[in-house]
Amino acid sequence: MKIVLVHYHLKPGGVTTVVLHQARALIEAGDEVLIISGEEPRVPLPVEPGAPDQTALTVKVVPELHYDQWRPAPGRDIAGALLEAVKSVWNGADVFVVHNPLIRKNSALLGALKKLGRTERLLLQNHDLAEDFRPDVYANEEYPENCHYAVINSRDYSFLLQSGLKREGLHLIPNEVRSIAADPGVERRRYLYPVRGIRRKNLGEALLLSLFIPEGRTVAVTQPPTTERDTGIYLRWKELAGELGLPVEFEAGTKTGFSRLLGSAAAAVTTSVKEGFGFSFLEPWTAGLAVAGRRIGYVCADFEEAGLRFDAFYDSIGLPKCETTRDYPEQFRTRLEQAVNALYAAFGRETPGAIEAAIQNFASLLPDFGAMDEPMQEDFIRRAAADGGLRSALAEINPFLKEFSEWTPDPSLVEANREVVLSYYSRERITKILRESCRAATVPVVQSISRSRLLELFLDPSRISLVGIAR
Repeated sequence: MKIVLVHYHLKPGGVTTVVLHQARALIEAGDEVLIISGEEPRVPLPVEPGAPDQTALTVKVVPELHYDQWRPAPGRDIAGALLEAVKSVWNGADVFVVHNPLIRKNSALLGALKKLGRTERLLLQNHDLAEDFRPDVYANEEYPENCHYAVINSRDYSFLLQSGLKREGLHLIPNEVRSIAADPGVERRRYLYPVRGIRRKNLGEALLLSLFIPEGRTVAVTQPPTTERDTGIYLRWKELAGELGLPVEFEAGTKTGFSRLLGSAAAAVTTSVKEGFGFSFLEPWTAGLAVAGRRIGYVCADFEEAGLRFDAFYDSIGLPKCETTRDYPEQFRTRLEQAVNALYAAFGRETPGAIEAAIQNFASLLPDFGAMDEPMQEDFIRRAAADGGLRSALAEINPFLKEFSEWTPDPSLVEANREVVLSYYSRERITKILRESCRAATVPVVQSISRSRLLELFLDPSRISLVGIAR
């Protein structure tokens, strides 16, 4: 098949990595691949050891495809420019695989795809959906109809089915997972949190966990955020950890190579409240590291279905009823109500009555620590750090915290999970799914997405974490 992979750019990052993995895997499988990007790669495309032909990656640049702030204006018609790029290499393509087109980074792209879809076969692969608490990238126009869609987790698959898509026109394409290596012979003293410290990574909870780790160990966050809106919150957590003397390292990955960091880790941890695919739940096992921390149900369900076990995970951190938390239910209800109303307004809609009623139910309940916003989390961390009785009460209702101070990973589980990850998410298996999806996408389908239904499914107050909302 002649397959075109389309993305806004080829800057280093998650989606770019997926695009390059897909390109090389498809070429190795015998397909012809053309990558179309909004700009030239800023660094040479990474070379894969043992790849048969590094010259096989063909990239064409269509500047009009880039993010709004960088694309030329006025520019060429994007649909026409994409076809021109293809015709400079082939007579025509079998399918265009367009990555993350529903995220409004280029306000002209959806209209271009609707036009392109009149003559070409499209497979729109979504790594993120704006309805998932991201009004800043929400497009106020209908999504393309009568083309094929793909997602990377079963929750998004289910939500799109419930919003009008058909099984024959919707495809679940997980990401390939590569093995990572840890340097041997390094003292294992860290619980490694291998992430960029953005808001939804829930760093406050990482600080809370640090109160329960064995003496002499640290929680190590590898990278700082890169955006202004996340940096302020990140620096506040960094300041609090220093003020309270918490055993937390920041920017560990800027000081030490990643392989050495992995080698210095007793295990990996995660406190994230929201993920698209969830590499951090999978990759550490391939380096011989167990993973502990917060279970994200819709992410981990896919992995557990594949055969992984997460024995050191928790679903929530309940708070003890005491003087410290007496006002938390009402504070949380008020802040949740404000956040949900602001979300619906940002999406251009009124808050439904059923949602308002559901929020009121929280007034008598203590929230999950991971659902609270940063000021509430900071207040509790300060009190827990200063009060051994409060820490004991917290561990009493969350036994995994008590166990965490003495936790020793099970080597047999680490090896079993490593084998599952490298088999189930192998290049061979994921490429087979991708190629089957591309072939299926050449068959016409009549379908459309109900935007209002999709929004309802995502904006369920029972699953909202205030630190997981883009702002």
